[in-house]
Amino acid sequence: MTTEILRTEVDEGVLVITFNRPEKLNAWTYQLHAQLRRAIEAANADKQIDAIVVTATGKGFCAGADMSAVFGLSEAEKQKARDDAQTHTWVQLLRDSKPIVAAVNGAAIGIGASLILPMDQILAAPEAKFALRFVKMGLVPELAASHFAQRRMGFGNASRLLLTGDTLSADAALAVSLIDQIVPAESLLSEAKALARRMGCNPHAALRTTKQLLTLNADETDLQLVQQRELDALTRSYASAEHKEAVAAFLEKREPDFAGARA
Repeated sequence: MTTEILRTEVDEGVLVITFNRPEKLNAWTYQLHAQLRRAIEAANADKQIDAIVVTATGKGFCAGADMSAVFGLSEAEKQKARDDAQTHTWVQLLRDSKPIVAAVNGAAIGIGASLILPMDQILAAPEAKFALRFVKMGLVPELAASHFAQRRMGFGNASRLLLTGDTLSADAALAVSLIDQIVPAESLLSEAKALARRMGCNPHAALRTTKQLLTLNADETDLQLVQQRELDALTRSYASAEHKEAVAAFLEKREPDFAGARA
């Protein structure tokens, strides 16, 4: 699928979603967010898709909000755009999603960085830059960036980045664990797809449940509750067709057919 601002294609079970407004450095708009959300929802409902990669064309990944398109709206127009974009469900969508990898080719600024923090992995080209510079606009973090920045970087690093509004190079972002890996620009997309595929080839039910456990248990201090959640999920997993296929494949010394088990 190709629109003015978003392009999608499937490559061996991986849906690649590409922001496609390079002349604006792929600046964020409500329309972009709505189309991105719908593409991810469609991928999650498609049994032929195992994982998702989000990337962009041009020199920027997503250089913050499009000032005229976002802040030039009337209050009524903003509310309508918010309702369509459903930004308030973004974190839930990503954490309930199939494995999703960000392949950051350039600047990811403000909401362009907030968008990707809840994703499972963030890969970046050496030229990429990152900033959560809301404070410089008299604003505060959004899309749970104040949570996921701390989960990724720790309290001190998150405080410094959010309170200064500083911009980090890819090397600096990796040093504080804001991102997970730096990849040469020419192989960024292929590496992201390969990583997504390695995750997505595993049983889908177990993948989604594992992501949910990571989300629920990230800040849980009651270890008995953590164990109980895992035990409940494990009990459900034992009964799944994919688990039974994994056991059968092991005993029969063959590769498992998880897609067939899900059919």
